[in-house]
Amino acid sequence: MKSDRRSNEPLTWSLFAAGGLLAAFVTPALLLATALLAPLGVLEDGLSFDRVRAFLDHPLGGLILWALIALPLWHAAHRLSHGLRDLQVGAPRLTSALCYGFAFVITLYSGYLVWFA
Repeated sequence: MKSDRRSNEPLTWSLFAAGGLLAAFVTPALLLATALLAPLGVLEDGLSFDRVRAFLDHPLGGLILWALIALPLWHAAHRLSHGLRDLQVGAPRLTSALCYGFAFVITLYSGYLVWFA
């Protein structure tokens, strides 16, 4: 018998994939730039406070920062949810609701901080 119930799996898998892409490709480059190249003076004025603030004040810059925060968070929530399910820890619906609920709340809060704080 076919169920008429819709699944949220396509949405969570797409957020998982986007977060994984950022975590794998963009985060190491950001860490290299901010933790190594900028302190060594290779970037000169590239990461000065005024330039970074001007970038983040632009709506596209805020969107990029929000994506860099939120998408890896959804990636981690998806991994944690499925890991807990594989280990049979707790009730699957409860652990999924807690993982994705936490990611949702932090995504909203980080959006508030990026654009309104």
